Amino acid sequence: MLRRVLPGLLAGAVLAVPAPAQTVDEVIAKSFEARGGLDRLKAVQAIRVTGRMSMGANQASMVVERKRPVRIRVEITVRGERAVQAWDGVTAWGISPMGPGQPEVLPAEAANAMATDADVDGPLVDYQAKGHRIRLLGKEMLEGGDAYKIEVRKKDGAVEVHFLDARSYLTVRIEGRRTIRGTVVEGEILLGNYLEAGGILWPCSIRSGPSGNPEKQTFTVEKVEVDPVLDDARFRMPTASPSRRD
Repeated sequence: MLRRVLPGLLAGAVLAVPAPAQTVDEVIAKSFEARGGLDRLKAVQAIRVTGRMSMGANQASMVVERKRPVRIRVEITVRGERAVQAWDGVTAWGISPMGPGQPEVLPAEAANAMATDADVDGPLVDYQAKGHRIRLLGKEMLEGGDAYKIEVRKKDGAVEVHFLDARSYLTVRIEGRRTIRGTVVEGEILLGNYLEAGGILWPCSIRSGPSGNPEKQTFTVEKVEVDPVLDDARFRMPTASPSRRD
């Protein structure tokens, strides 16, 4: 009788042993694989994303261009008026339709934010080389199911928490906190509707705004171009046009 019982007990004990917990590096490795593979992600040299931005009744067209190593240009057109912000790796500059219509150097805080946004890969790729620190905070139940929580402490002091869907390993939410003019500002980005372009999955629904505020600014991506030809001059601050003389 004992001989028959022991094998059953041993089998039950083996089945009851929990699966080894995944490390943070294992989780983010699966997220890279889910999007198309780390090698493919790192092979991208430039990207252009075109879409519509909306908040309430306000609508605008938007084009975001990024190029390695850290260049970004954002153009927003509202009712025929165009605004530009760009970073060439050294200088952040912008053209505002509400201003003189000439390129102007942006303040240091804007430059820091644009330098972060210019990262083609995002903070999880080669995070150690970038000077970031990350750790796995466990799982949390979101509206769509369980998600892994990864805390990212960036080199510049900003803190983010990335939520990766536990089934797809795609990033579905990012909560961020940074200090602006001495005030701590918290915001969140909701990501969804991933579509393939250039062998990589890209989020095509991006909703952002202050944490806890149901009203979000929405960027709906209509086109993703991988490795378009982008001249470096597009990111450099142009020389202001000379003033006209009457």
